[in-house]
Amino acid sequence: MATLSSLRRRSAATSVAAVAGATVVGVCLAVGSASAGTLSGSLYRDPNSAVVRWVAANPGDSRAAVIRDKIASQPQARWFANFNPSTVQSEVSGFVGAANAAQQIPVLSVYEITNRDCGGASAGGAPDLNQYQTWVSNFARGLGNQTVIIILETDSLALQTCLSGSEISARNQALTTATQTIKSANPNAKVYLDGGHSTWNSASEQANRLRAAGVQYADGFFTNVSNFNSTSGEANFGRAVISALAGMGIPGKRQIIDTSRNGGASGDWCADDNTDRRIGMYPTTNTGDSNIDAYLWVKPPGEADGCRYTAGSFQPDLAYSLANGAPNPPTTAPPTTGSPTTAPPTTAPPTTAPPTTAPPTTTPPPTGNGCSASVALNQWSGGFTTSVTVTAGSADINGWTVTITLPSGAAVTGTWNAQASGTSGTVRFTNVSYNGHVGAGQSTNFGFQGTGTGPGATATCTAG
Repeated sequence: MATLSSLRRRSAATSVAAVAGATVVGVCLAVGSASAGTLSGSLYRDPNSAVVRWVAANPGDSRAAVIRDKIASQPQARWFANFNPSTVQSEVSGFVGAANAAQQIPVLSVYEITNRDCGGASAGGAPDLNQYQTWVSNFARGLGNQTVIIILETDSLALQTCLSGSEISARNQALTTATQTIKSANPNAKVYLDGGHSTWNSASEQANRLRAAGVQYADGFFTNVSNFNSTSGEANFGRAVISALAGMGIPGKRQIIDTSRNGGASGDWCADDNTDRRIGMYPTTNTGDSNIDAYLWVKPPGEADGCRYTAGSFQPDLAYSLANGAPNPPTTAPPTTGSPTTAPPTTAPPTTAPPTTAPPTTTPPPTGNGCSASVALNQWSGGFTTSVTVTAGSADINGWTVTITLPSGAAVTGTWNAQASGTSGTVRFTNVSYNGHVGAGQSTNFGFQGTGTGPGATATCTAG
């Protein structure tokens, strides 16, 4: 499993406060509802995680009891970081199915974006964005229909120094499409995009990047993955990002904070080389803060950053260093806390108009052998991106063509997951080899970028 590294060298935490445990986890509770924009319920502890396997294999190790009680006992994210389009659906389905059977909420960290980590210690990902969308579509098919938490592409928005302007635009569209694909496959999926952390980009800059990547379609953003910034500092940063998004006409977004390693002293960014780090708040959805959906261990404690050890490898000495001296997990669940102790942002509700990004039209699937197409537009001054969802009717289709009429002066400059015939006026988009077959009632996505004013919601789909 790959993990994060390069962003930690680029912006290390400036101060880290000690924190205590928050709530018990591992108790079998009903899965919380995702409909209200907040989470409740018990998080899923993976019985096959690297730390659990190590503890089982090393019962006589002097470090085992501490690692078992303070790390292996806790729910942590399962990372999906290998480019395996043929097997990822079954892997996801198995993991999610086990969590559903336990009536708990699984956390899945997707780390597959093309040019991942800008070629750093965690380099890899899909070979190109077309293949990335294929992988995401297969991933989404394994998610079932109960609540799942998706940490979508750490570093993908905060770390863009290696990308050109056109590559950033293509990545933004890929993340938008990935979010929509996941949400379409499982409406109860909670999707969070990369928010960086409090000592990296400014809140306003990160909000702009989130908007460009389609956070309006997601549930919010995550921060502090693989980093060490204090929970209070991350919460304040998150409130500033939420306020900035609301000022852009994107209200109601919430934050996830990674607390897996933020309970110790500041210093060298890399946990591989720092023995003063400690685990932070134990994972919970009971945050007591209406802006924060959960404190999670996205970065599994004990897995390396890529300094002394291979990135993502489990190292018991790192796990022991993080756990030794840290508070024990609580043995009883505290009552749900009230409002946050820190003051909410003073920014007034936005008076600006909503963004020009329109949600996809809700055209019902056609009957018979036909197909329908719904259009979501992201417009800015002088250009746009468009995401199109193709849905089959009551029978499978093998091939599709979507016809869209562009306004005068608009032109297509790039297309993904489809082939375009023409660049202006009436443009026809046909499937590529891997997304022509769409099952009855199922959907696939493609998109295109252009200059000028983007098209309206009207699109015609023809099967075959």
